[in-house]
Amino acid sequence: MNRTWIGGAAVLVAVLGGGVWWWMQAGAGDKVEYRTAAISRGNLQATVAASGAVSPVAQVSVGTQVSGQIREVLVDFNSEVKAGQLIAQIDPETFEYRVRSAQADVDAARAAVLTAQANVAAVQTQVSRAQVDLNEAQRDFERKQSLVEKQFIAQSEADKARALVNTSTEAMKAVQAQVGVAQAQVKTAQANVAQREAALAQARIDLARTRITSPVNGIVIKRTIERGQTVASSLQSPELFVIAQNLSDMQVEAAIDESDVGRLQPGQKASFNVDAFPGQTFEGEIRQVRKAATNVANVVTYVAIVRFANVQGKLLPGMTANVRVVTEQREGVLKVPNAALRLRIEGVEPAAPASAASAPGARAPGPRPEGGAARGANRSRVYVMGSDGKPQAYAVRVGVSDGSNTELILPPDSPAATALREGVEVLVGTKPQGSATAPRSNGPRPPF
Repeated sequence: MNRTWIGGAAVLVAVLGGGVWWWMQAGAGDKVEYRTAAISRGNLQATVAASGAVSPVAQVSVGTQVSGQIREVLVDFNSEVKAGQLIAQIDPETFEYRVRSAQADVDAARAAVLTAQANVAAVQTQVSRAQVDLNEAQRDFERKQSLVEKQFIAQSEADKARALVNTSTEAMKAVQAQVGVAQAQVKTAQANVAQREAALAQARIDLARTRITSPVNGIVIKRTIERGQTVASSLQSPELFVIAQNLSDMQVEAAIDESDVGRLQPGQKASFNVDAFPGQTFEGEIRQVRKAATNVANVVTYVAIVRFANVQGKLLPGMTANVRVVTEQREGVLKVPNAALRLRIEGVEPAAPASAASAPGARAPGPRPEGGAARGANRSRVYVMGSDGKPQAYAVRVGVSDGSNTELILPPDSPAATALREGVEVLVGTKPQGSATAPRSNGPRPPF
């Protein structure tokens, strides 16, 4: 009997001990453990990242204003050309015949002018003859009128002489009108000559345009024609060549997101790299932020021009550049990891409101940031572990961010200024439960 009672008591003690141990383990599993990181002091840079294509600052698209078959192509890719150099030739035979036809038209029009001028001379001769006849009739009338007054002849003879004068006068007017007509014909013929000469000049220009020449000194970076190919000129001139004027002076046309474009200004320094030269950084400067927006799939971007000197000629047109523009810089400031600013612990609020934001010293020296995470001094909070082992929250103001760390702006009379110093550990997240103690579901089961 005693042995049975002793055995039952031992079993009861074991059950109670196991239950207590399981409860302690479960309670330990419910305790939250936090990851921490130290506040540090150093330099911060707010940057804008973008990508774009490398292109020459000045490049010219060479086309044609006439249609025809390409007879010769005298340059190739990477050929160095001079301004006025012949780089391609369109078959000129058709245009040469047009010039000959226009020249023949000019010669015919000039001959017509000579004919009209000769006609004017002939009509002017008729005017002289009519003038002689009129003068003779006038003198005859005057003689007969004098004889009539002396009654040597009849009055009818004088009347006949008067009629002859009138007839000669009308004949004179008719011949003078013919002179005007002949002179007008001369002017018409001369205008026809000018028209034919203009057509001849146009034909010669079209003939000259069969010679495709380089408009600038540079390098051919694109060629789209081959010998024997037919090109057709329309409202838009076809592109035959693209000539880069200077490959040592180039630019990157970077696509900037609309949320970042307000932070960019001409004159800011920029750096970029290309896949062709990994590990190598190239320096440039923003020369222009174009106001024309591009909307692709509801994503609005603007083009920023980054100029740089391609002294060694490493970079080629069309390369993709990953651009980084420094928009703000801070030196020797308190930095806190961004994860600490993102952390939120339910039920833990700042010990005091950030009313000191407007007090003297609440504003960090230097110009305020203008965009992104570095736009002005924004309110936030950080958590530190108190002496009682519980998290404590402090209201802070933040400034420039580089994407990993953010500037802390602490007014001297705020509670955070005392608690948050260089080297202080701030909470940045929670540890997984399996890293400290096993979760309750994996703990030992009670024996009952």
